[in-house]
Amino acid sequence: MKLRFAPSPTGMLHVGNARLAIANALFARRNGGKFQLRIDDTDTGRSKESHVEAIRTDLNWLGITWDETFRQTERLDRYAAAIEKLKATGRLYPCFESEHELAAKRETQIRQRRAPVYDRAMLKLTPEQRQQAEANGKVPYWRFRLSDRIVNWRDLVMGNCTVKLPSVSDPVLVRTDGTVLYTLASVVDDLETGITHIIRGEDHVTNTGVQIDIAEALGARPDHFRFAHLPLLLDENGGKLSKRFDAMSLRTLRQDGVESEALVAYLARLGSSDDPILEPFAEQAKVYDISHISKSAARFDTRQLLGLNHKLLGQLPFSAVADRLPEGATEEFWQAIRTNIEMLSEAKQWFAVVYDDIVPPAEEDPTFTKEAASLLPAEPWDTTTWKNWTAAVKEKTGRSGKALFHPLRLALTGEENGPELRELLPLMGRKRVLARLLPGSGN
Repeated sequence: MKLRFAPSPTGMLHVGNARLAIANALFARRNGGKFQLRIDDTDTGRSKESHVEAIRTDLNWLGITWDETFRQTERLDRYAAAIEKLKATGRLYPCFESEHELAAKRETQIRQRRAPVYDRAMLKLTPEQRQQAEANGKVPYWRFRLSDRIVNWRDLVMGNCTVKLPSVSDPVLVRTDGTVLYTLASVVDDLETGITHIIRGEDHVTNTGVQIDIAEALGARPDHFRFAHLPLLLDENGGKLSKRFDAMSLRTLRQDGVESEALVAYLARLGSSDDPILEPFAEQAKVYDISHISKSAARFDTRQLLGLNHKLLGQLPFSAVADRLPEGATEEFWQAIRTNIEMLSEAKQWFAVVYDDIVPPAEEDPTFTKEAASLLPAEPWDTTTWKNWTAAVKEKTGRSGKALFHPLRLALTGEENGPELRELLPLMGRKRVLARLLPGSGN
């Protein structure tokens, strides 16, 4: 068994294609198969080396490793050989229509309430007409003549899938400049490098029917590949997540403090009835079951991801985050805040609250904070200081509950909610606490 992830280095990885990478890698590892990273960089005008490196960085961050890797630009000779084979068998034919001419045809078909399928007009060209077109300076692009049949396969997620090839336009496989398009290059790579299973998005179902036809034209047996098409991802409002990809790049999520383990756990189970499990990638692979994925579109809920991230951060030891915390952060600081943050980036805010100067909101009753300040115990402080101090304040002022704790929290942190003050108070120290209770007093 061998699976692959084949991103195009024309942009950053986002949660949509990360989900596919995770699914392919987990499925391969679960079944003792191999995993291939293929860089689909034939679009040289849009591909960037920085994106190639970013893809590898993102996959490593997710915990994904690969057994082999290559770039499509390293295999141009193999695509050229496939092109010549398809030309020789009459399955690849030259076309000379311009984009304007094709658009006019589509408009006419739509106006006549016909499906906008390519009419194969170029198949009717005589050798003399082709020669005349080329003499007039026209350079052909090449289409693949699809079979007039219905392609069927048993999908690992969608069940029985059918693509009626007569209702699909013959795909362009070679541009006028001679460069190959993904549709052909992908089939050639999958066949020649031994790919057995292909997991991709539901939006590729029609393309799968086309590529099965191309594969068979190149000599593959009808059942050469097994396919699984994952339903598309929607956002919280039910819209296409593709509109929000920039905001959901893995680089952005990583910089914001989302943990890779939380993201993998979420995406691995998204669209199934299984609850996410917070385990390293290798452990995820042991229990991954693609048959549990529903046929229905899955909704990517940022709140659920952050909830899972919050849960994970609350379990992480200081050693797992020390190099990503603000300089000077101690294990005591991490223990104090880790169960109260959703993303690691929030640690910076709490570090400032504990150790820097803040401007708390004006106290409605400054008399209360002055009385509280007068009751501050002497140092050294520990986790019992908060309880003892607030008990004394309660006894003197008669306040309790929210009337007691809320103004103290606001004065000391400037926040309505946050980590337990019994943990934060010893970190702040008496001098800083006193200054916040008596702002402008010089204490």
